[in-house]
Amino acid sequence: MLTYAIRRLVLSVPTLLLIALAIFLLLNLAPNDPMAQVPLTVPPEVKQKMREALGLGEALHIQFWKWLVQMVWVEPRVLVDWLTGDSALFGWLPDTALYRGEQRVISWQTRSPVMDIVAQRLPQTLWVVGTAYLLAIVIAVPIGIYSAYRQYSWFDQAGTFVSMIGFSVPPFFSGVLVIVIFSVQLGWFPSIYDTTHQVTDWQSLLVQINQMILPVMVLTLQITAQLSRFMRASMLDNLGQDYVRTARAKGLGEPNVVLVHVLRNSMIPVVTVIALGVPNIFGGAIITEQVFKVNGIGQLLITAIEANDLPMVQTLTFVFAVLIVLFNLLADLAYGLLDPRIRYD
Repeated sequence: MLTYAIRRLVLSVPTLLLIALAIFLLLNLAPNDPMAQVPLTVPPEVKQKMREALGLGEALHIQFWKWLVQMVWVEPRVLVDWLTGDSALFGWLPDTALYRGEQRVISWQTRSPVMDIVAQRLPQTLWVVGTAYLLAIVIAVPIGIYSAYRQYSWFDQAGTFVSMIGFSVPPFFSGVLVIVIFSVQLGWFPSIYDTTHQVTDWQSLLVQINQMILPVMVLTLQITAQLSRFMRASMLDNLGQDYVRTARAKGLGEPNVVLVHVLRNSMIPVVTVIALGVPNIFGGAIITEQVFKVNGIGQLLITAIEANDLPMVQTLTFVFAVLIVLFNLLADLAYGLLDPRIRYD
């Protein structure tokens, strides 16, 4: 398995390079002008100098090469320096001091390093989207298992009905609906997420949980609907297999048959869905963050697109692509742990 993992990591390098090139070309071919927000009173020659200062006066291949070097060489060294210098987990290690002041990827909108802005927004996204994703997994997997085992029961019918609601109702409608009911009418929870709130003690943690309930509720319903249907369908496919009848004929208990033999094989397609959904945690829930004013990665991407901030958009898109490739690899490796018949030799 180690050889397979190394081979996949090596093959992912040209894949990511092609993705990076496609992202760069598509965004640069799109009609945009970073000087569109500059007042009309600014003379054209001044605007031209501003474009050159942003690196727009160079050829496309030179711009791509500079951005690629900054992303794969400069930014990782900045990350290592932060981990060994300021992070709570590895701060005890000696400071590496790898970063030597080279040019980083700079946002056109804020004139700050893009990854520094992402690091500021990421905790808000992880609080909301990460919690909703974990909660959805914990809820969806047992629901899918029991719905398949008790097919066409009242529990299965209720689960199907709720799942259809989760699939059919978009977040921009369900988000506004829960705000009207639980915030405006009942006054139980705040309608706007306070991104400046910091958790320092038990009381502040309760405040954080209170303002997370509505956005987490909306996201959990949507994710649970998807995962529970996948879990149910996969369980139904395996419950009718020959090895299940053989296990029952040998006298194995029903919990052992369902929770050991059937569940292990049924988790293979579900693991794929879960693994490929993990990058969405870091990407944020764009619509939900807009509805509840969560100042996270999703909202950052929207504001960057509206401001024609190409470095921010292409950097975020490339980071999402890296996460998708990475978690796709982790899902493939998990197959071998779930099913002993799968070998990577």
